[in-house]
Amino acid sequence: MRKEREKADRKQRNLISVAIVVVVVALIAVGAWAVSTAGGDGDKPVGPLVTPAHTNASYGFDYSAADAGGTAGTDPVRVVLYEDFQCPICKSFEEQNGAFLDDLVKKGEITIEYRMFAFLDGQSSTEYSTRSASAAMAVLDKGGVAAFKKFHDLLYANQPPEGGDGLSDVTLIDLAKQAGVTGIDADVKDQTYAPWVRKAKAAAFDDGHKGTPTILIEGKSITPTQADIRAAIAAAK
Repeated sequence: MRKEREKADRKQRNLISVAIVVVVVALIAVGAWAVSTAGGDGDKPVGPLVTPAHTNASYGFDYSAADAGGTAGTDPVRVVLYEDFQCPICKSFEEQNGAFLDDLVKKGEITIEYRMFAFLDGQSSTEYSTRSASAAMAVLDKGGVAAFKKFHDLLYANQPPEGGDGLSDVTLIDLAKQAGVTGIDADVKDQTYAPWVRKAKAAAFDDGHKGTPTILIEGKSITPTQADIRAAIAAAK
């Protein structure tokens, strides 16, 4: 009877050990998933890393008076803007502040550095955040900053609802044509700039940014309201 009890005890201990190992493995897997969904997929093997023309080491590019058809100013204030084309708050931000910011750019008072922050892929069934940002980088590379800005505005004017498929590749190509850029069909369909877009997202997370729109004026984070933006620009001047 003693031997049977010892045998039963060993069996129970073995079962407990196996259960502990299973739980630990599950926790590790959940942790890895959390890291990947929080921006750790910057090296996701989609294709070769192709850097769009006009971009800098911070994964951004300047939209200046010359691009807006205005007059260059002396020592314009630098405004850094992180946006996601799937983000409805970014659309609202553009509707409320886009014309105001454009006017300041044309007057040479500010320069906007756009940085793609495509972190809302989970809000569509086709990773629309990354697809649209990759298409925008194709427009930037082929048509320049002024064409990007037109495409940028068209994407927000035609922003799809969250939870759906997002705009199709055909629609993205058509919007690019409306912005004056052709010849990017393959880049849009193959997501040529998706690896770069993911690197940009990882860099944004590394810099401590957690959402969009995020606006920095002379390096300082600002509440994205027109009153606060005006005050911050005035203070920077």
